[in-house]
Amino acid sequence: MKTAVLGITLIALAGTMYGCTPRASSEGDIAVKQAVQQDDKESRQEAKAGSNATSGKATGDLKYTQLASITGPTDDSHLIAGDSSTESDDVWQTPAHPSEESTKEFARELKEDAERLAQESARNQEALAKAIHRAPNPGPFKLVEVKAKGQDGAEEVVECWQARGKPGEFGGTLTVSTFGSGPKTFNYWAHQDAESAGIGYLMFERFLDLDPWTGETYPRLAKSIKVSADHKEYIITLRKGLKWSDGSPLTADDVVYTFDTIVRRGFGNSSTRDTLSVFGKFPTVRKIDDLTVSFQTSHPFAPFLNCLLNAPIAPKHVLEKITNRPMEEFHSFWDVNCDPSTLVVSGPFKLGRYVPGQRIEMVRNRNYAMVDKLGRRLPYLDKFVVAIVPDQNTQILKFYGNELDVLDIKSVRGFDAALMKQKEESGNFKMYNLGPDDGTVFLMFNMNRRENPKGNKNDPKKRYYVDPVKQKWFNDPHFRQAVSHAINRKRIVDNVLRGVGMSLYTSESPASLYFNRNLKPFPQDLNYAAELLARGGFVKKGGKLYDRDGNAVEFTLNTNAGNTARDATCIMIVNDLKKLGMKVNYQPIDFNILVDKTHTSLDWEAIVMGLTGDKVEPYNGANVWKSDGRIHMFDQRLPDSNGRTTVSDARDWEKEIDRNLDLAATTFDEKLRHKYFDRYQQIAYEQQPFIYLYCILDIASARNKLGNYAPTPLGITYQPKGSFHNLEELYIIAARH
Repeated sequence: MKTAVLGITLIALAGTMYGCTPRASSEGDIAVKQAVQQDDKESRQEAKAGSNATSGKATGDLKYTQLASITGPTDDSHLIAGDSSTESDDVWQTPAHPSEESTKEFARELKEDAERLAQESARNQEALAKAIHRAPNPGPFKLVEVKAKGQDGAEEVVECWQARGKPGEFGGTLTVSTFGSGPKTFNYWAHQDAESAGIGYLMFERFLDLDPWTGETYPRLAKSIKVSADHKEYIITLRKGLKWSDGSPLTADDVVYTFDTIVRRGFGNSSTRDTLSVFGKFPTVRKIDDLTVSFQTSHPFAPFLNCLLNAPIAPKHVLEKITNRPMEEFHSFWDVNCDPSTLVVSGPFKLGRYVPGQRIEMVRNRNYAMVDKLGRRLPYLDKFVVAIVPDQNTQILKFYGNELDVLDIKSVRGFDAALMKQKEESGNFKMYNLGPDDGTVFLMFNMNRRENPKGNKNDPKKRYYVDPVKQKWFNDPHFRQAVSHAINRKRIVDNVLRGVGMSLYTSESPASLYFNRNLKPFPQDLNYAAELLARGGFVKKGGKLYDRDGNAVEFTLNTNAGNTARDATCIMIVNDLKKLGMKVNYQPIDFNILVDKTHTSLDWEAIVMGLTGDKVEPYNGANVWKSDGRIHMFDQRLPDSNGRTTVSDARDWEKEIDRNLDLAATTFDEKLRHKYFDRYQQIAYEQQPFIYLYCILDIASARNKLGNYAPTPLGITYQPKGSFHNLEELYIIAARH
């Protein structure tokens, strides 16, 4: 499930969308200014050189050999393919009808450019793969029985998974950080952002989980999974003796309640319901006995077990009284102002203290049912602390000052990586390259065509969510395609990410097992962008772009304040679109306001943001791509009071995406699954509802004192859990009790 990065793994709304407060001036800000200045300089040089000039060499200061040396071998090839940049003169008119010969020549040149970029991209991905950190696979978990005393003092047997790492030391505190204002809720099932989801994963254990080495689904709270021959019934059995942190038994009643009440009825974030439904039908859930549950799907449902990962099990004895009340009360339960002692959890940690805007202190859950190879109850750590800082620059400074033990994925930016590599030995830490992130960063336009029930019926511009004039622009595929071809992704990767990222053109990241490699990258081409706009009836006069009705093209672009990479990206986009005659008013805004605009008020025009992804299962993005999805952001339909979304105005290509996702979900034939997922990606590539820009490389830096830290490309989720897929068995070497 995708989440806004924001971040849910699918999609719940990081990739993960980062919420930030305005940043203070620092080295990071200087780097962003330098990136933008470099972009301006290159633009002037290209304009001077001629309309067909190609962009110069990468300007980033991180060489591929430096990146490879983080965890792998060096290579002479470049890390990122350099797409050539073709720019037009500042002024253009509607082009004359081209001759058949010139049209064929133009098409041939475009095809050659695309093929060259695709070849370079393939070579670079192969080179990158050699540099990715590969921790050795320790094999499957072992189920063991442990004797423990119950609340009545009687001895009972608890079935525990045995950790796969070496025995460690108890005690100590692991300190990480997040930037922005902190989590929005401690109620996992009501989260709308990646950070709240990441905190939730520390406190609430999943029913099933994803093996970080193999990518296969395995039992977590459960101990066994049986699938019927027709792939329509799943019988899943819990481990014996599981308890909530308050000592109450964790049983099949909790599982049925989680899926049949919270998820099916749409309490909180309904994205999980989107990813567990196929052809509009949600599975039936029933209790067989105290430890066994049956799930029945309407169709064979290939991603079903993977999609179960999106909902940790909830404590029925605590939450049932809330779900018996009006639905809106669920959203405010266990909010950031709650008493930590009221939280009843099943994961390795529970909330000890929350100081708003400063820190989150998680303490050990002594009822957690996992042991080490010596039979001792985990986790090893006494505390897991998340320091809340105002911006990414402060994170880096605190890490260099030994105030943080780990800078996890998405915290190490491109312009930090080279210097950090130089400090690796003296700083007593190690850097880990985990390859391309599954999240994506993109530009989107608000394609909503509906009236706003709260709008002014007497004012045409305020009657709708989006000004009717701009509705026409944003819903014109020529307009969106022109914008996509006008953006210089290479410069963004080179100057903003410093090469620690990849240009992106598709809805699935190259990290996905279902990435459609037939969709070719394309260079920036302002001449072609101008031709596309002309097809849409736009004309440029006196340096300004006008639509067919004489309206000047002007709109507002937002992103979340404090994210330095997105800030610089937006500035570059403003500059690129100015060359087409568009006036773009860039306004970074607070993260909470941004989320409200995309999820609730729907009063926005253009936004650069990110979503988490899924390397293993594209259907986890159903909450984004299905026309009734909870974060179908480019044309968000709002749910009713019962949490249901009705769609009456889906475009033909939206319906085709819906159909292909359902077809991919209801076959176990991998060739067919690839066919349907390829088609959904092709439609997104052609229609450009999201104009994809780049995906970052996941780089983490951890102190050498951290034992059992074994990050893997598949073992990544929302921060602050991040790359700590085995958090329960991490320990501080030579920890003092």
